[in-house]
Amino acid sequence: MNNGLHSLSSGEGPPVILLHGLFGQGSNLRGVARALESNFTVHCLDLPDHGRSPWLAHASLSSYAERVEDWMTTHDIEAAHVLGHSLGGKVAMELALSRPERINKLVVADVAPVEYPGNHDRIIEALLRVAARSCGSRGEAQLILEESIDEPGVVGYLMMGLARVGDTYRWRFNVEGLQAAYPALRAAPRPGAIYEGGSLFLRGADSNYVLPAYEAEIGRRFPASQVVTIPDAGHWVHIDQAETFQHRVLEFLS
Repeated sequence: MNNGLHSLSSGEGPPVILLHGLFGQGSNLRGVARALESNFTVHCLDLPDHGRSPWLAHASLSSYAERVEDWMTTHDIEAAHVLGHSLGGKVAMELALSRPERINKLVVADVAPVEYPGNHDRIIEALLRVAARSCGSRGEAQLILEESIDEPGVVGYLMMGLARVGDTYRWRFNVEGLQAAYPALRAAPRPGAIYEGGSLFLRGADSNYVLPAYEAEIGRRFPASQVVTIPDAGHWVHIDQAETFQHRVLEFLS
């Protein structure tokens, strides 16, 4: 069965699957892939509703994890190391908690197994305004985003998902579908389940996504886990401190 998830693969060795964050695409993690591909076969996937992958009628952590597992089956990957950032980390946790036999080792970047408050409404509204405008240039879309979003890094990240279609620019990701699914994607992965395999949680010291209060839940749901704080890094910990992040991941997987 081929469910059409788009992927970029490189390297040689045991398989590693990389899963990006909300409104992203697999290429966002190419820096991590390049650091791993000397020792591993690395697969950067576009999650459903993102990048060049199909859109779902109803999105959730479980439906995304099922599509990743289907992709693994299609590509004859019985089990793999899985690394996910933000939303990709929650999908990775969902897969580990529901199908632990498919995971060799788990790496979660700056997200915890908890339900998060809705803090993307402003971003989603800006994305919808861009979609409604049918922008004729990237600059026009960027100006609309900057009216609501005062963080240049966030605007730059979102702009990576803008593609030219005919005479206008459109989002590669399914903005309306993700808006509808947002409560389900904010939820904690598979409540009650426990993953006993090796797990590494990497958090940015300057990020508020993995608070100290969440460590007990990480330890409860992932008893063989370790939590590592990377100094001088925010939510995009794999970019802010790329060398340190990559070293920690390589050390853990090897």
